[in-house]
Amino acid sequence: MQDVFAYCAELVRAADRDRYLTTLFAPASYRGALFALYAFASELKRVREVAREPLPGEIRLQWWSEVLGGERDGEASANPVASALLQTIARHRLDTAAPIDIVEAHQFDLYDEPMRTVADLEDYARRTSSALITLAAKILCGSEMADAARQAGIAYAIAALARALPLHASRAQLYVPLEVLERHGVQASDVYAGRSSRGLNAALAELRDLARIHLAAVRQSLSELPPDALPAFLPVALVGPSLRRLDRRDAFSPVGIPPWRRQWLIWRAARDPARIAR
Repeated sequence: MQDVFAYCAELVRAADRDRYLTTLFAPASYRGALFALYAFASELKRVREVAREPLPGEIRLQWWSEVLGGERDGEASANPVASALLQTIARHRLDTAAPIDIVEAHQFDLYDEPMRTVADLEDYARRTSSALITLAAKILCGSEMADAARQAGIAYAIAALARALPLHASRAQLYVPLEVLERHGVQASDVYAGRSSRGLNAALAELRDLARIHLAAVRQSLSELPPDALPAFLPVALVGPSLRRLDRRDAFSPVGIPPWRRQWLIWRAARDPARIAR
């Protein structure tokens, strides 16, 4: 059987190329643990796509909660991602409450209930993206860097969700808070129908400004970042450039950063950590 950590590395390389690249900047002895963590996150993000309906998705997420709670040892050992994740948790003495909360936060993805407030969006980002950075930092340096990770994760999540608006709209998912849309005179039905407008673009500009506020907070804490924790924060180096690209595009025609440039931005931030939050 293929080594479970090698399996996770291949899964991350295919599903989350950015985090695959950032992991290569970590010491070799820590890469397997990071790949296990990121493979777990990738599996959760694709639950809606695989399950297609809420009930099968709920069952899948419940399975992960029970695995993390030690209730499905036999099944977990047969699943390479679960096996690698549990070994990582044990080796690095991670609290299982954090990954369980990540699982529970992804229940939002299964349903068509819209995100209602900015506070709800920030809480979702904190429980998913920020928690992932927190756990990665804990693996790398034994410190959670909780405040920096919280700010970095929220900025990263908002940029990613803004870029994915067309995909989410096609699935009747809405991560742009209703209170933001209402401020700009936009109905959720307009988003689901793929109707662009000045109001929608203004709403997304407000979200990008929010991401920049969190990114600025990361900038203030970079001097306190232990060098060993750097790989956990490297994906955030893509946030600023992503936001600037989104500034120039319509809501339904975002253009992502080309793969070669994403790799270059990560490499440059690894050499100069001050670039993480620019």
